[in-house]
Amino acid sequence: MTPGRRSSTFTRLLRHGFTDPSAAERLLDGTELAPVRNDPVLLEALAATADPDLALHGLVRLLEAQDGPTARRELLDTLIAAKPLRDRLLGVLGASAALADHLARHPGDWHALVTYEPRDLHPGVEEFERGLAEAGDPVSLRVAYRRCLLSIAARDVCGTTDVAETAAELADLATATLRAALALAGANAPEDAAACRLAVIAMGKCGGHELNYVSDVDVIFVAEAADGVTEAHALKSATRLASHLMRICSETTVEGSIWPVDANLRPEGRNGPLVRTLSSHLAYYQRWAKTWEFQALLKARPVAGDAELGRAYVDALEPMVWKAAERENFVPDVQQMRRRVIANIPAAEIERELKLGPGGLRDVEFAVQLLQLVHGRTDQTLRSGTTLDALQALAAGGYVGREDAARLDEAYRFLRSMEHRIQLYRLRRTHLVPTAEPDQRRLGRSLGLRTDPVADLNREWKRHTGVVRRLHEKLFYRPLLDAVAQLAPGEARLSPEAARERLVALGYADPAAALRHLEALASGVTRKAAIQRTLLPVLLGWFADSADPDAGLLNFRKVSDALGKTPWYLRLLRDEGAAAENLARVLSAGRLAPDLLMRAPEAVALLGDGDGGGGLEPRGRAHLEQEILAAVGRAENAEQGVTAARGVRRRELFRTAAADIVGSYGTETSPAEADQGALVDRVGAAVSDITAATLAGTLRAVVRDGWGDTLPTRFAIIGMGRFGGHELGYGSDADVVFVHEPQDGVDEHEAAAAANKVVAEMRRLLQLPSADPPLLIDAGLRPEGKSGPLVRTLKSYEAYYRRWSLVWESQALLRAEPVAGDEELGRRFTELIDPLRYPRQGLGEEAVREIRRLKARMESERLPRGADPKLHTKLGPGGLSDVEWTVQLLQLRRGWHEPGLRTTRTREALAAARAAGLLSAEDAETLDEAWVLATRVRNAVMLVRGRAGDTFPTEPRELAAVGRYLGYGAGHAGDMLDAYRRTTRRARTVVEELFYAD
Repeated sequence: MTPGRRSSTFTRLLRHGFTDPSAAERLLDGTELAPVRNDPVLLEALAATADPDLALHGLVRLLEAQDGPTARRELLDTLIAAKPLRDRLLGVLGASAALADHLARHPGDWHALVTYEPRDLHPGVEEFERGLAEAGDPVSLRVAYRRCLLSIAARDVCGTTDVAETAAELADLATATLRAALALAGANAPEDAAACRLAVIAMGKCGGHELNYVSDVDVIFVAEAADGVTEAHALKSATRLASHLMRICSETTVEGSIWPVDANLRPEGRNGPLVRTLSSHLAYYQRWAKTWEFQALLKARPVAGDAELGRAYVDALEPMVWKAAERENFVPDVQQMRRRVIANIPAAEIERELKLGPGGLRDVEFAVQLLQLVHGRTDQTLRSGTTLDALQALAAGGYVGREDAARLDEAYRFLRSMEHRIQLYRLRRTHLVPTAEPDQRRLGRSLGLRTDPVADLNREWKRHTGVVRRLHEKLFYRPLLDAVAQLAPGEARLSPEAARERLVALGYADPAAALRHLEALASGVTRKAAIQRTLLPVLLGWFADSADPDAGLLNFRKVSDALGKTPWYLRLLRDEGAAAENLARVLSAGRLAPDLLMRAPEAVALLGDGDGGGGLEPRGRAHLEQEILAAVGRAENAEQGVTAARGVRRRELFRTAAADIVGSYGTETSPAEADQGALVDRVGAAVSDITAATLAGTLRAVVRDGWGDTLPTRFAIIGMGRFGGHELGYGSDADVVFVHEPQDGVDEHEAAAAANKVVAEMRRLLQLPSADPPLLIDAGLRPEGKSGPLVRTLKSYEAYYRRWSLVWESQALLRAEPVAGDEELGRRFTELIDPLRYPRQGLGEEAVREIRRLKARMESERLPRGADPKLHTKLGPGGLSDVEWTVQLLQLRRGWHEPGLRTTRTREALAAARAAGLLSAEDAETLDEAWVLATRVRNAVMLVRGRAGDTFPTEPRELAAVGRYLGYGAGHAGDMLDAYRRTTRRARTVVEELFYAD
């Protein structure tokens, strides 16, 4: 061969799509292809395949396997003369190495691709049964199965059948195979076959007439006794037959396996009996079945065995399937199952997952099945087990927008085609898009992408998954808007009853009111209404993910009514990714955050991604104090100044509550905060900082209004209790004591009068009726309690503590920390009380006994009547009081010796005690967990109810909202209460060992 000719052939092969022209040239020059080497028809046909190199190699192997020259000549002559065979055979060889292997082992099977009669174009179960009829054992059944599969693949790669028709043919072939396997099992055990009536029910993709090339075939077995046979004996016989059927299909032989038969969708899964009677199935589904099991039954179809029994099974269970949407927590159950599927995908594979990843096939299937279950109760046209048929029916009935349905149909077909071609190559069960360039090139070419197969494949794949991601949840909500909007003539819409059904299924308690809100928000032709129609489908999904969708939608309407005319509001929700979801979470999580927002709706800007005061990160005390003092400085009088300070406080409380809710719920882009302690610390620090800054501003306003720049006495506010410990909750009062010291030359009586007037005016101004929440100042922890003077001088405190101080006051002072006013005076107060709260050599035994007596009396006297002690977060066993008193006793006894214990914060002191070896790491963790959980519950109750409480709510929806905040899904309030009891019970055991032990 001359170099010039070689170069010409090499170039021609490259132009025809060969990636290894040298190897291809050697094969074309071989003896097998000598008769047709120069025939242009062959080269053009190879170039049309997904992988010309693979097709050529497979053709040579097939020719080599022929039984002699005559057989080879027959194949070559037919190949060149008959275009249908040429396209089918080379198309299969270029797409499937596995089927090329089959042809090499069974070289006569190429004849199955020769005939091109109309009946061969779309064979059904009967045709496939004839194709398998001669199989008399599992090995020959595999050979016959592959021969039938060969013809399906040929029609597929040549475009004779589309992806839906191919999937239906694969399901029909599976049906015929199950029947053949059951016949083989029965022939092997005729006594068992005679003792029972056994029906095989196809589930999943086989049942839905949409099977893959390589997939588990999901089945359920149902049996009844033959006449004169006991039920027990019949079930044993049926179980042996069913087991043998599964082995025939699943076991690997010299011809490989067919596919696994999976019976795990049966009642009780793999833990339940393989075969049940019809009555046993019914009893299970009536009493025990979960939501997903009814969803699975959507695709149930009798395919083999006793046809009458199979039909009876489907007829008996069908009514239950269409009542599944009436079950409590139906939609959250289904959505949670979808989230769990995604969570179980390895992180390295999620972007390549064609089936289960975001925007994958399962997203379309879940959305369609959800809509079927909701609306199929009243509309029998929706009761199809086939995804694309059901999607078409949903669009025709107005349950899904026609345009959305068309785009999803296109995306689903493309993704299923990708899945088919990926599996066809090696006939292996996989849903991962390959990463190797040659594999992607073959895949792209098999889908008709010939210009730049790799780039085009990745672009189209991402485009279609993007469509599914955007539409699969909106599919459920957008028609609700169409139901109340003006539609184009001829466009179908949800009926009022269908819209009501869908809202009830989503968890709305008042669907009529919800529809009124949607109509008010989305109707009309204004730009505002158009943007709302874009936003609401997504928002409705987020509302439905909460415990109170009705409240979320109502609150959204209120905010939109208040801000709808401001140019930035809808633009913020539309353009800033986090804002809309954050708002939906906040509006549907309870009463507190929406109430704070409604008083000044412009605070919704905090929910966005941008700067300029936005964002949910808490501001520090210094920043807040600076802002409040500046606002007070601009005010004309004390009342105006305190009003400004309270406005900042309300905004910052909203910021804190919103951040807490978003962190607890999580968002689509970031999971819920895993560290519960971090959430508690963040809220406690933020609310304490807000309170301190508000008090500082109020003090400045009152002093300036009454005395100008200088008060006759130096004045400091000392935070006590949770305030001093940086652990305030949303509903906490500000526990404080006040200390003053007359300025030089000022009479003590004048100074005391001024100090008392300051306190009285601060308390009055902070509680004035207003749009902003009041801040209650509680000075009950001062010396002598409510009987003592409200304000004392530093000397008075020193005299009192030296002469009269009781052990409970030393305990209370553990949490004392200056929060506002004269810093030097606050520091001196701290120096004064340190010897009391950290007594040298610790507490005496009598003092320890007194603390224990006080604790026991508090538990018995202060618990509200009728309250369940085990669920009381403050006074119940293992609750806040138990943990705090235990930690404080350690501080009183050992604080003089261990510097780490000299802190006002409970968790810091607990960590220091652990580090000092005063308690074990396990005990410290147990106490910390209980304290954090009890604090979280209190915060949740305030967020949900809008008022403080120390016990779990009794109203079911409020209890569910608390559970959602704590990370429990719908229907798991009981699990939450059990977990709380379990956690606090463990903590109480530790408390009894540490607090009461000598």
